[in-house]
Amino acid sequence: MIPDLGAAALRLLDPETAHGLAIRALKHAPIPAAAPDDPILATRIAGLNLPNPVGLAAGLDKNAEALAGLSRLGFGFVECGSVTPLAQPGNPRPRLFRLTEDRAIINRMGFNNDGLDAFAAHLRRRPPATIVGANLGANKDTADRAADYVTGLRGLSGLSDYFAVNISSPNTPGLRALQGRDALDDLLGRVAEARSTPAPVFLKIAPDLTADEIAMIVEAALAHRIDALIVSNTTLDRPDSLRALDRAEAGGLSGEPLKARALTALREAAAAAGGRIPLIGVGGIASGQDAWDRIRAGATAIQIYSALIYEGPGLVGRIKRDLAARLRAEGFSSIAEAVGRPC
Repeated sequence: MIPDLGAAALRLLDPETAHGLAIRALKHAPIPAAAPDDPILATRIAGLNLPNPVGLAAGLDKNAEALAGLSRLGFGFVECGSVTPLAQPGNPRPRLFRLTEDRAIINRMGFNNDGLDAFAAHLRRRPPATIVGANLGANKDTADRAADYVTGLRGLSGLSDYFAVNISSPNTPGLRALQGRDALDDLLGRVAEARSTPAPVFLKIAPDLTADEIAMIVEAALAHRIDALIVSNTTLDRPDSLRALDRAEAGGLSGEPLKARALTALREAAAAAGGRIPLIGVGGIASGQDAWDRIRAGATAIQIYSALIYEGPGLVGRIKRDLAARLRAEGFSSIAEAVGRPC
């Protein structure tokens, strides 16, 4: 996954095999460091000083094992996971599908990961200058999902720069039910009690929510001192525009077909939040224009993942150069000045 040509070669392989090879390359290949960031891209979210607003979304590095390479690709921050307290294999293969004609991915991985102890061991060896977040999940067979998030928070205390509470994956049965108000109050209340470090806690939500549901989640997040919302995860929707043979596979859809839905969810979250809580925009971002649209819609930062599969890691630098040019062209001196400013 070093040059963009390498990403093209990986697309010739089975998606999960390609993913495994990309992780190995990021762990062991001598990846040159990205150029220093343009100072105009520096921004701040929930007390974290980011060199640029372009982050890596969770899902690529599930076990925080490839940070040596990821730290050199130019991201402003890197989110690893989802990690669950106990190791689990996830769902049976095949569970990852590349929809090339649609520039999309369907996955039903099922929180496959090596567990909290392995994740923590990797974080102890992380590159010190990289801002790293831990995306927390719950084991599939746990009797108390809220307790799993508390276990993750406590087990990684002092090792992660921030935590993302992932209640929006469609691939763990019943997980999205935690987005209801009663379950959410219970979960976030217990998370608040377990916080023992200044590391901020973010909440990752689904795009498949109504405006009223998003507004309710915003109020619950504020009530329980959540520091930011990540909007949004993959979708269960299957747009009629999908053309690839695997378009009907079960799982969460990401990539280009998610863009409009994720942008709508972000706008609804921004309207409900009214500037009271920062937002991170995710879903279908594949260009500087896409990133700019999220920032102007209310996102302080953005995250990418699926687009890297089609565009290669050079996408990170292209988005950053485009954002810097747009800021200057429109008279802004920082990312913060552009957040939520309508085009």
